[in-house]
Amino acid sequence: MSDEKIPSFNTLAIHAGAQPDPATGARATPIYQTTSYVFDDVDHAASLFALQAFGNIYTRIMNPTQGVLEERVAALDGGTAALAVASGHAAQQLVFHTLLEPGDKFIAGRQLYGGSINQFNHAFKKFDWEVVWADTTKPETFETALDDKVKAIFVESLANPGGIVVDIEAISKIAKKAGIPLIVDNTMATPYLWRPKESGADIIVYSLTKFLGGQGNSIGGMIVDCGTFDWMASGKYPTLSEACESYNGMKLAETFGNFAFAIACRVLGLRDLGPCISPFNAFLILNGIETLPLRMQRHCDNALAVAEWLEKQDQVSWVSYAGLTGDPCHELAKKYMPKGAGAVFTFGLKGGFEAGVKLVSNVKLFSHLANIGDTRSLIIHPASTTHSQLTPEQRTAAGAGDDVVRLSIGIEDASDIIADLEQAMAQAG
Repeated sequence: MSDEKIPSFNTLAIHAGAQPDPATGARATPIYQTTSYVFDDVDHAASLFALQAFGNIYTRIMNPTQGVLEERVAALDGGTAALAVASGHAAQQLVFHTLLEPGDKFIAGRQLYGGSINQFNHAFKKFDWEVVWADTTKPETFETALDDKVKAIFVESLANPGGIVVDIEAISKIAKKAGIPLIVDNTMATPYLWRPKESGADIIVYSLTKFLGGQGNSIGGMIVDCGTFDWMASGKYPTLSEACESYNGMKLAETFGNFAFAIACRVLGLRDLGPCISPFNAFLILNGIETLPLRMQRHCDNALAVAEWLEKQDQVSWVSYAGLTGDPCHELAKKYMPKGAGAVFTFGLKGGFEAGVKLVSNVKLFSHLANIGDTRSLIIHPASTTHSQLTPEQRTAAGAGDDVVRLSIGIEDASDIIADLEQAMAQAG
């Protein structure tokens, strides 16, 4: 590729971060299934451990297969660096472990994946981190929730399960005014549909398990450092701005500049907490990303066709999909995601909870399971599964009320997807 032309997204999805293997000439990135790496000599080892040189030490911290995956996702998002980890939940844990001290708070939009709501409400309490909830449909609620203890704002760009498009630019202005970073979970949109850095995000997280991997065969997470936040400005982030005892008093933000956050997540969070991604999973996800542009466009085209069909069905009381012209998020979708409004959306059945359970029990082409972003079409009734741990009020607030059915539309033929829903709805009454 010429240095004079910046490669397009489609090209980066295949080539970013990868070179033929220097030892064998293999074109595909190898699976480096090893725990550790031989040092050149004692000085080389010492420089690696002191962060004076970049290189491989131990696969819990980094691995060459993982490294290609990180470079590729960072390139697709326009970030300065990235860190691949074991899962999306692990990515969120490492982000907040790097940002927060005991007693600190962060604000999160309440329209979130149910697992994130549980993680923030319950697991994070053991670290003495407090979540304050705001409404992503009302950006001003983030500003009213601010106080001196708040160190970050967290939202999903395209909220799961309701498919709400979040006005990232408006929330970013609030975060910047407060001098705190904006973290965006971009799992549902992927960088193909939306690059949150361009809308004001400072940190991006993904569940690689979903659309980026796309095959439903591997678990992984990613943290992308956008390189846009000044960690030395306020003194609010001592992990980055103050002398680090683990590295002989080094100030990570001073030493590593606009990719210091990714470094801190790796050499402090991943090193000590240990949620590393396996080389094999990194390899599978890399292969999935090569077809991301093709898959995401088909996902979006199919989802729009299915949503338009559902709108016309007597058993359906509402459809929440930003690709529909009458949807409240349609204008935001056109602004932020002109290629399509994603593959995941919800709709309501007039029969409520029981009708939802019957529907998912009668599908044949759809798979009834707790995942999104597969090549296959997936279906779930959140109130009885993913959001069942929440109170009825919390489920409704999260867009997972009793009548809600969530679809993740795959890349099969759209007419086959619709036919399966039609026969299942007939059997459900």
